[in-house]
Amino acid sequence: MKKIKPILLILSIILTVFSANATITVASILGNNMVMQRNSEVKIWGKAEANKKLKITTGWNKAVASITADTNGDWLVKVKTTDAGGPYVISIESGKEKIQLENILLGEVWLCSGQSNMEMPMLGFGYQPVIGSGDALLNADNQNLRLFTVKKAPMATPQNLCSGKWEVANAATVGKFSAVGYYYARLLQQKLKVPVGIICSSVGGTPIEAWMSGKTLADFPELYEKSKKASAEQSRASHLYNGMIHPLVNYNIKGALWYQGEANRKDYMYYADLLQAMVSSWRSDFGVGEFPFYYVQIAPYSYGDSNALVSALMREAQLKAMASIPNSGMVCTLDLGSESWIHPAEKETVGKRLASWALSETYGFKGIPYKSPTYKSMEVKDNVVTISFNDAQYGITSFDKNVDCFELAGADRIFYPATMTKMNNEFRKIQVVSDKVQAPVALRYAFKNFPKTEGYLFSSTGLPVPSFRTDD
Repeated sequence: MKKIKPILLILSIILTVFSANATITVASILGNNMVMQRNSEVKIWGKAEANKKLKITTGWNKAVASITADTNGDWLVKVKTTDAGGPYVISIESGKEKIQLENILLGEVWLCSGQSNMEMPMLGFGYQPVIGSGDALLNADNQNLRLFTVKKAPMATPQNLCSGKWEVANAATVGKFSAVGYYYARLLQQKLKVPVGIICSSVGGTPIEAWMSGKTLADFPELYEKSKKASAEQSRASHLYNGMIHPLVNYNIKGALWYQGEANRKDYMYYADLLQAMVSSWRSDFGVGEFPFYYVQIAPYSYGDSNALVSALMREAQLKAMASIPNSGMVCTLDLGSESWIHPAEKETVGKRLASWALSETYGFKGIPYKSPTYKSMEVKDNVVTISFNDAQYGITSFDKNVDCFELAGADRIFYPATMTKMNNEFRKIQVVSDKVQAPVALRYAFKNFPKTEGYLFSSTGLPVPSFRTDD
């Protein structure tokens, strides 16, 4: 050991001197172990001395690109990627100076973002576990799955750099990574049989306004001004977009995942428009077309009053948003909520439901169930309400549990508990009655912060029906 220490010290000094004298840098999102989007045009960029000439060689095709840094020292090249594979090396050279990025794979790249339910790591939060995490970590080793966590960095102005590093999936790296993001990426990698890179940029307790650019928020002046005054920096208008999304926009992604909404529940009436605007601006910023956007509807939770409606109204707004966002899909988590835990423990189920959307709609897999049935219409005959559903090809089921979260109202709009009396799977319909409502005009299903019910409605393949109402 005594002989090794001087050698290590010399090496350390050499590396320190080299780093101090280095004039070429690459963006922090670019690094060893990264996954770059296959079969596309990707960007490689960074800083150098003003007017410095650089040569970039990509290992997958041995192509050489030349670029000269501008007067500010900024440089960027676009290079073509091939089909999935690796590991490869990227070399960036200028004279005797050389940077080499190693162990690079070509595959599928996804961004996941939102607040704490997306941020929640596989190891969970204090006293709030992730079901199945132990088994997942035991089997986490996967050279074809790479993870990048953007470090929290709220900023008042748009940034070009973020902090973080690409890591190969193993028990240590997966344990601290987003559980939803990991489960999604793992299933995608298993089904596609290509490398998958997943970037997580999320911060707990944050509103959607923090993730939107200032330009986009300007279309919502009242909310913009209110958001600017948020006490927490990470909740202020555009601060997380500036520090945690804008630095990524040059990195080619296949699509994005979103799990957020709890912080906006009191402003539910604006949420559908806000989400549509955010998605539109992100797509414009990343410049890779109308990429897929799959998101998670918030799960039931008491918020101090299980019978209140604010969470249900937010879930309703999230469902409505899907109709205004092209190439989007929503995962329902009505069956996963907890009255006392705002972070549902079934994160694997969420990841699987998101991946089912992507596999079906983005990658063209056939036969995978991915759409929850949704309310279509109701008919009233005497005191019986017959409800029809969309996307219920093989009918509706409660898996033999009592669904006691229906309510009916007459012309007075006073809602009373109602009972499901008949299920007609041939016609994908159910019937509901209440002995207190003889002439029903309005219906609600699971339309509370936390519906206290034995069971819920599902598709035959186990996808839950989102809460709904007809009195809006």
